[in-house]
Amino acid sequence: MILTAHQPSYLPWLGLFHKMALADVFVFYDHVQFQTEEFNHRNKIKTPSGSLWLTVEVGQRGYLEQTMMETVIQDSKPWRRKHLRSLTQNYQKAPYFDHYTDFFREMYSKPWKSLVELNFHQLKWFARELGIETSILRGSELDLQGQKSDMVLDMCQKLNANLFIFGAQGVNYADRDSFADASVKIMFQDYKHPVYPQLYGDFVSHLSIIDLLFNCGPDSLEILMSGNLERSDLRSI
Repeated sequence: MILTAHQPSYLPWLGLFHKMALADVFVFYDHVQFQTEEFNHRNKIKTPSGSLWLTVEVGQRGYLEQTMMETVIQDSKPWRRKHLRSLTQNYQKAPYFDHYTDFFREMYSKPWKSLVELNFHQLKWFARELGIETSILRGSELDLQGQKSDMVLDMCQKLNANLFIFGAQGVNYADRDSFADASVKIMFQDYKHPVYPQLYGDFVSHLSIIDLLFNCGPDSLEILMSGNLERSDLRSI
């Protein structure tokens, strides 16, 4: 069984969905520490003047000790209205904006309190719209033990995985010997970002998946997988 995992991300980038599409099971790492400078609560879209950060307002007091599940959205601030306005202003002329906009209008109409629940809601919808049928589990429900590489190995053993797909940064902390001793193969994602039709001039990479969906619609999965490993390629690993 092929397994991968990723921390909760707000409006995730393409590479996350490439990992998900390769795996049988994807673990939503909602039990780990909130990272204020990462993509847990923010991501980028494209505008006529370049990329723009969309950031969910969260309570960050004591964030070094709080997990993702303990991270509370500051819904008293108008971030939902700002994000919906930014999407509308910058993508209303995109070919597939009207096809997807109802989801975002509904999502931003809800008074979210939990960052994890907001991100999980999005993740499931994005996967479904892309046509990714990978099973999604929550790390908080798996009673995972250890830190970093040890935690990943514990997860693999609990779920009977024989191959784990790390992100590119995994090469910096994965204990290869431990996985080999446990007969669990590992690989490190090397995602090659595709170029696709966009609004507003020169192509900008590493944006939220919404940029691809609004511009390319039903072709999005084929585009994000293009030039990268496919499930069939993993048979030789």
